[in-house]
Amino acid sequence: MPALWTAPDNLLLASTSATRLALLVSAGLSVETQAPDVDERRIEQAAVGEGLEPLALAARLAAEKALAVSRRHPQRIVLGADQVLACGSAVFHKAADREAAKGQLQALSGKSHALHSAGALAIGGAVVESFVATAILTMRPLTSEVIDLYLELADPAVLHSVGVYRYEGLGVHLFDSVEGDHSTILGLPLLPLLSALRRLGCLAL
Repeated sequence: MPALWTAPDNLLLASTSATRLALLVSAGLSVETQAPDVDERRIEQAAVGEGLEPLALAARLAAEKALAVSRRHPQRIVLGADQVLACGSAVFHKAADREAAKGQLQALSGKSHALHSAGALAIGGAVVESFVATAILTMRPLTSEVIDLYLELADPAVLHSVGVYRYEGLGVHLFDSVEGDHSTILGLPLLPLLSALRRLGCLAL
């Protein structure tokens, strides 16, 4: 039976995200995962000091994750990915607790925000491909009662998602409109990634 993935080793995903892994597996890629163990807040603080915009910040975070794992496995093709949520001039992070989650949803209620998703491929401790994509999501006006009900019904894991929602689950109920590719919303722009992997000669299709 012909194989889609043609590289000698599986793609190494520098992430423990089940959503990103599922996206790659659904596209027929051969994947392993490894935690990058990078200090994202330190990287963000340095990026802010450099005046990086949110889209560039997403690209920086993806690259740093790919590089961290690539240095451990220089012969492998390593994929790093990250996502930055920006609403106006504010950049949002994962909520520390349920109260913070409620505050984030109140801040996003009735507004449009941008999800900047970035990916980077590294080999031998150097980035060889990078890409970014943006989705625009408009959240419907949410009352305090609706937010409380959503947080009660949603999987507690939403606290680990930027924006405190998982669009592929109950989070879809929070929105009026969405512009952008589904995989970008989930945190990994799949079409640009597949194009990059073809350029590297990793895909038969």
